Amino acid sequence: MKSRFLICFALVAFAVSAVAVTAAVKEAKDAACPVSGRGCDPGASADFDGGKVYFCCEKCIGAFEGEKTKFAAKAHQQMVTTGQLVQKGCPFSGNPVKPGTQISIGDAEVGFCCPGCKSKVEKASPEDQVVMVFGKIEKGFKPAAK
Repeated sequence: MKSRFLICFALVAFAVSAVAVTAAVKEAKDAACPVSGRGCDPGASADFDGGKVYFCCEKCIGAFEGEKTKFAAKAHQQMVTTGQLVQKGCPFSGNPVKPGTQISIGDAEVGFCCPGCKSKVEKASPEDQVVMVFGKIEKGFKPAAK
């Protein structure tokens, strides 16, 4: 009985790990500035949504501070690529991510709850994909455990 439980536990753990969405975490210096798109200076950052967003220069920090809403999706995307945010569910429904529904959006790999949600994003332009997936993060992403 005990061995059956352990086997079932191992199978469930394997299945859950198979759908975990992962991507190589980038260092701040390798991330893209959410304002200019250029590489970042780790010394140029601003606090945002419980994390840090990195920029290429002070001028971009000023632009971000002046229009956070305009740059929020790209900032959230950067927070995912730098490992500050992790995916907890489908960005649209919040439901668990299903195997085979992952796509790359810039440097971030994102999964969805169903082929329908995945297809909706795949049909969009790269800029619209960023806004669709990272514009509002409450359902799909959470701060990484520290």
